[in-house]
Amino acid sequence: MKILIVEDEPVIAQRISRQVSTYFEHSPCRIKWVEDIDDALDYLSDNQIDLLLLDLNLHGEDGFEVLKTMSAESFHTIIISAYSDKAINAFEYGVLDFVAKPFSEERLFKALARYQQKHVGHEQLKKLVIKSAGLLSYIEINDIQFIQADGHYSQIHLLDEKKLHDKNLDKLSQLLSEQFVRVHRSFIVNLTFVKGLRVAGGGQYHLDMQNGEAVPVSRSKYSDLKARLVK
Repeated sequence: MKILIVEDEPVIAQRISRQVSTYFEHSPCRIKWVEDIDDALDYLSDNQIDLLLLDLNLHGEDGFEVLKTMSAESFHTIIISAYSDKAINAFEYGVLDFVAKPFSEERLFKALARYQQKHVGHEQLKKLVIKSAGLLSYIEINDIQFIQADGHYSQIHLLDEKKLHDKNLDKLSQLLSEQFVRVHRSFIVNLTFVKGLRVAGGGQYHLDMQNGEAVPVSRSKYSDLKARLVK
């Protein structure tokens, strides 16, 4: 994935780059930063990109000039600008999202998630990186039985072990394929490893997993989940 940041303030550019790297930490990406329109146009003339993150005030020049010149190119654009009054104009250029400055990490992540759904929805993640005691290890996505919320973290349950992941359930859900389903506010399951759906007393529901564990199912999720399992 190739990403171009066009931002004339180095501190903000570094922050955007850092947050983009964090969001796409499990997906290879190359990030390039330029600070003015001329450098942006030169780079875009010689390089193909997937995503443009564009400020609208570049040393007093109008960032829209980049879109006017490169309007026929096949990349997606997210505007990051303090000029929120220009949002309507931005969408006339077909931009994917408009993130108003000052922005939070959560807001930028929402914009990146929208891009991900548009662009990489079919390029499914193969592995997750697990950080533990300063070391990195990898687990195969297809080996995950289910994922359980653990505060700001998540417990990854495999066939015979579990591992702590540093992303919460909401962030992990954005990285997973359609075989992973949110069945409860605290659980995501891999339908491949579901043995059966069980109705317990008191209107409670559980999924029996192949690793021998039982996962609770919210009442609001039961009907849709049942219909999906019997297909």
